[in-house]
Amino acid sequence: MSGTTTGTTRPGGRSARVRAAVHRAVQQLLAEQPAEALTLPVVAGRAGVHPTTLYRRWGSVAELLGDVATSRFSGDIVVPDTGSLREDLERWVSDVATDLADPDVLALMRAAVGSGPEGGCACTADRHAQLAAILDRERSRGGSAPEVERAADALLGPLYYRAVFTNDPPQAGWARELVDALLG
Repeated sequence: MSGTTTGTTRPGGRSARVRAAVHRAVQQLLAEQPAEALTLPVVAGRAGVHPTTLYRRWGSVAELLGDVATSRFSGDIVVPDTGSLREDLERWVSDVATDLADPDVLALMRAAVGSGPEGGCACTADRHAQLAAILDRERSRGGSAPEVERAADALLGPLYYRAVFTNDPPQAGWARELVDALLG
């Protein structure tokens, strides 16, 4: 098999084991030390792989953090289907708030956001897709729902701001108030 380009992965086998070990190492290191101390050689040492493996696959700490964040923030929240837009959004926002209150999640998110614009997108892309699914489902039921960007600004904006930039993590009750403000 010819050379692998940066950012590509081969399914299964050694490649999957290396990726899992590297992701675990990043999460462990972020729980133990500031994100600024994270380097590819440090991650490689913790993961038990050679640093060139990380340079070849990810190229930079920012790319690695983006990959870890994308993996961590994809599919971890179940999109509820209660039959009511308000209840779906309240459950979803509460689940997101609970997830954002986890210190390990916060460490990864802050590191990914700090690594550049791609890191922030890695932390929110799946959340936007989940929100779109909830809103689209409401429209398919014949109901009225706000546009995704408006809902993301009203719900995710305050949740992520509080999680990333304050020491006051979002609480489920406060998160439900955001739904009330969005839906009126």
